[in-house]
Amino acid sequence: MATDLTPPGADPTRIHNIGYRKYDGQRLGRSYARRSLYSQSLRGAYGLGRSAKSKVLPMILFGVMVLVAAIIVAVAVAAPAGTMTKLPLSYTAFAITLQPVIGLYLASQAPQTVSRDLRFKTVPLYFSRPIERRDYVLAKYGAMASALFVLTAVPLVVLYAGALLAEFDFGAQTKGFGQGLVSVALLSVLFAGLGLVMAALTPRRGFGVAAVIALFTISYGAVSTVQVIAYSQEATDAISWLGLFSPATLIDGVQTAFLGASSAYPGGYGPGAGAGVVHLLVVLALIAGSYAVLMRRYRKVGL
Repeated sequence: MATDLTPPGADPTRIHNIGYRKYDGQRLGRSYARRSLYSQSLRGAYGLGRSAKSKVLPMILFGVMVLVAAIIVAVAVAAPAGTMTKLPLSYTAFAITLQPVIGLYLASQAPQTVSRDLRFKTVPLYFSRPIERRDYVLAKYGAMASALFVLTAVPLVVLYAGALLAEFDFGAQTKGFGQGLVSVALLSVLFAGLGLVMAALTPRRGFGVAAVIALFTISYGAVSTVQVIAYSQEATDAISWLGLFSPATLIDGVQTAFLGASSAYPGGYGPGAGAGVVHLLVVLALIAGSYAVLMRRYRKVGL
């Protein structure tokens, strides 16, 4: 039986000094929190700051991209003088050709960027700080787009350096390099948005990986197959419009219409000016739509 040892008439209230002190330091606010989340997410996309096994796949895929560029450079440099005046693979064609590698990278890292936060209920921890829903979405979106840009732009730098080493025309190579950078920047923003949307729909990383692979691989394969069929049936006018139904072919259409690239469509039947405008509008609509869907997704889960 408990005994009350408080003397009669005494105040039972106790104040315990457990050592907490008032924080008097600088309060860095939302912008600092947003930048921190962006940098942490970007580092995480390459496994930096995570376990060793988390670094393996993104670093291997990055290495594959750079290795392919290095092989192209080696071929150009080793060719006898005068037999080659340009790179075997153009700057704008590089990312389209290696789209499967880019898709695999995105499938592995987009779920890591957003699905884990949903699965382990860590998102509310971000919002206990001075950060809002749009800050979270912008930081994650920006980090994934930046990671893809690094993946695709660094090989272009290797190609450019190799072209100058092979003494190809400086003006032509610089122009092509600039066009390639614009192309991969647009590709990075589009792919990042679509990949994050697919990954954010489920907290299960495996489902997110499968969804991203299905979106990019199946759509590209299906569109390319139908384009080949249209080419074989001499329905060449339909080839460029079919490119609207796959992310990779959308980028191919935009760079063909506006960046002077050679189309990878069957027979080289890329979009003209009118169809190119439609391709560009669809790309911009998908980017804006991806952001809107991500905002709605995090509003739906109560954040």
